[in-house]
Amino acid sequence: MVPNGEDSTSPGPRRVPAWAWAGAVVGVGIVVALIAGAEWRTPIERGLAVVRAAGPGWYFLAMAVVPLPLAWFTVPAGEAFAAQLTLGGVVAAALASVAVQQALSYWAARAWLRPAVERWVRRRGQQVPSVTPENALGIALIVRLTPGPPMILGSCVLALAGVPFGPYLVVSWLVALPWVCAGVMLGRGLFAGNAALVASGLGLIIAAAIAARLIRRRQRRGPP
Repeated sequence: MVPNGEDSTSPGPRRVPAWAWAGAVVGVGIVVALIAGAEWRTPIERGLAVVRAAGPGWYFLAMAVVPLPLAWFTVPAGEAFAAQLTLGGVVAAALASVAVQQALSYWAARAWLRPAVERWVRRRGQQVPSVTPENALGIALIVRLTPGPPMILGSCVLALAGVPFGPYLVVSWLVALPWVCAGVMLGRGLFAGNAALVASGLGLIIAAAIAARLIRRRQRRGPP
């Protein structure tokens, strides 16, 4: 199943294997862990102190309405608020913010700001797939599991394509779930010097990347 209707056998740009992405993530994680005790941590900790003083309410509200990459919010969140909310509470708050952002993005693209969003999507070179009731779930999976595009761009593409809101939100939220959990655990582990949390976060990232690759391949092949 191919969202843009092109022949899946036609040649295209060579994709980076999932194992390569996983290896890169592990390498970056190791480097960050090794230098986490360096002096440059001090300004980051000062920034986290400012965020912590503002409170989790404002932080997770910003996460819900500001369309930045997930990692920009999830990685600092564990260190900033785990003492107040517990690590599980931080993950729950982050997932709630993600659901709100996905819902807002959908309705903004589908109704409130549709002409502006259509122009923005075209400028980004994204094609809007043709959606039917039969392929809506598969299209949502392929768009969400394709590496590269930010979450808000995928939300806009799926909304403009006419994917029903229910399947859109369920698929979008479930795909984001492991990345949110991994970001919170990884950030908390790095700042707290907790090797188990760092390993858990990296392991979850690797597992999510491999699972996304396998599911995307299956969806593109279509039913047997």
